[in-house]
Amino acid sequence: MLTRPITRLLLLAMLCGLAITPFFRWGSPSGHDFEFHLYSWMDVLQQWKQGIVYPRWAAQAQWGYGEARFLFYPPGSWTLGAALGAILPWKLVPGAYCWIVLTLAGASMYAVARRWLDPQDAFFAAAFYALNPYHLLIVYWRSAYAELLAAGVVPLVLLCLLRIKEDGVRPILWLSLTLAAAWLANAPAALMIHYSAAGLVAVMALQERSARDFKRILFRSALAIAMGAGLAAFYLVPVIYEQPWINAAALLSPGVRPQDNFLFTTIADVDHNRFNLLVSLVALSEIAFMVFVVWLARPSKHGAEDLEAAREVKREAKGELKTERLDRSAWILLASWAAAAAFVMLPVSNLLWQRLPKFRFVQLPFRWLLCLNAPLALLLAVATVRLSARHSAVMRWTARALVFATLLAMLPVAGRRIQPPWWDQSADIREMEDAISDGIGYEGTDEYVPVGADPYELNKDLPLVSLPGAAPANVQMLAWNATDKHFVVQAESRQDLTLRLFNYPAWKVIVNGHRVGTRSSEVTGLMIIPVAAGASDVQVYFSQTPDRVAGDIVSLISLALFAALWIRKAPTMRPSP
Repeated sequence: MLTRPITRLLLLAMLCGLAITPFFRWGSPSGHDFEFHLYSWMDVLQQWKQGIVYPRWAAQAQWGYGEARFLFYPPGSWTLGAALGAILPWKLVPGAYCWIVLTLAGASMYAVARRWLDPQDAFFAAAFYALNPYHLLIVYWRSAYAELLAAGVVPLVLLCLLRIKEDGVRPILWLSLTLAAAWLANAPAALMIHYSAAGLVAVMALQERSARDFKRILFRSALAIAMGAGLAAFYLVPVIYEQPWINAAALLSPGVRPQDNFLFTTIADVDHNRFNLLVSLVALSEIAFMVFVVWLARPSKHGAEDLEAAREVKREAKGELKTERLDRSAWILLASWAAAAAFVMLPVSNLLWQRLPKFRFVQLPFRWLLCLNAPLALLLAVATVRLSARHSAVMRWTARALVFATLLAMLPVAGRRIQPPWWDQSADIREMEDAISDGIGYEGTDEYVPVGADPYELNKDLPLVSLPGAAPANVQMLAWNATDKHFVVQAESRQDLTLRLFNYPAWKVIVNGHRVGTRSSEVTGLMIIPVAAGASDVQVYFSQTPDRVAGDIVSLISLALFAALWIRKAPTMRPSP
């Protein structure tokens, strides 16, 4: 049974495929972030066709006025989504994306579970982690596709941390690569992962009896964190530098603040309260099971652990791959992680949310379920192994089936009574495609517009280039794509042109070969370009700002250092004379 890794991976992929079968009957679940992601993927694919390899400006957002979405939103999810859109009909892309990401999450959990469990037991941990209730809630209610992508990184961070004490530089490099992947998948998840990593490192270091090992763990982990940030600098540096250029305050507006989203919190918004109740019930059920499995999985000096050790001896005698037992230090590590994740979802943790650096930008405390499910999957598998050490293997799989069925059944039952999913049919997605191809654009996101601009006051009928009063200008349009606008305007006198474009600082304007300054319109923050009487050749382009150049250089240096350290051979020992 499940004797070959490829067989286990295929079976895991089949299970994840079963999880998305409702897509084929009812369409794509249109959760909170569904349109945000699907429009982003379509916009990116269109820019790829224009030759823009790494989009920064979402040209079709805000009904064609644009926004700096792709500069601030990590590239992982929109790259994968756009790539799928290039080869599949758009109506199939959300389902394909979820299937791939859930399978990757399960595979990453299998990699860490094999440290302590047999292949069959590790497969259960992988399947449970991939299809846990919170992941399915993301798929069917939230459509938070970038956060779901980060679920595949969480177990790998644990695996890399467990190996950080090993000799050589590669354990540091693996951890740095995983932490860089977190930044490129989802920013709130990356914050959770880095805080989790810091907490796990602290627990691991405190468990060391030697001061040397204590310092070694801290130093190697800090080095990996720095290297990971360096690898992701091409994304991180512009985000940090250009954040004052956008309406970042909207990230913490009422309704998406941490204090509004603790478990079972209510505000003056019925829809918010309904969903918060649903996710709170999911969280409560997972926390309750976590308490139970933490107790069952606790190490002991006799009894079940001795029987487990005897089973390991038998496996070794048969030539099977040896695994480690989950000792007390590992149990404390997992239990501490789970307890911390559960604690920060409760209102009593509000002080941490307000005081810890950038912690509040996670926004939604229930997002910590993303981290809680990793120790839950591992400890559940270990607990049922120890249960079967005293009983039979049938008892082990029966217990697992009951836990899995109970948790999964709660989600559709609660969802049906509290908040059923929303669905988008093929016609809805085709309408989105038409909005992109026709240049109509789509509704944007408040936090990515230039600071001071009000996107709710935009005129959807404004020409690409207009005179005061929104009258069309006499222009010959030469180019108007995502990052370059080029036209010739005929003006009877000195005039101010208003472009259908937000005046973001990265835009540069050349008029008749000379760089000119621009102004922003009141309220809407649109670009205003002064031109003289007569013909004016106007070029507007999205420039490579110094911060992006610096980020690219740091990433290239970090990548070169990473490659050099990776391929460096360990020095060979000369034999003694």
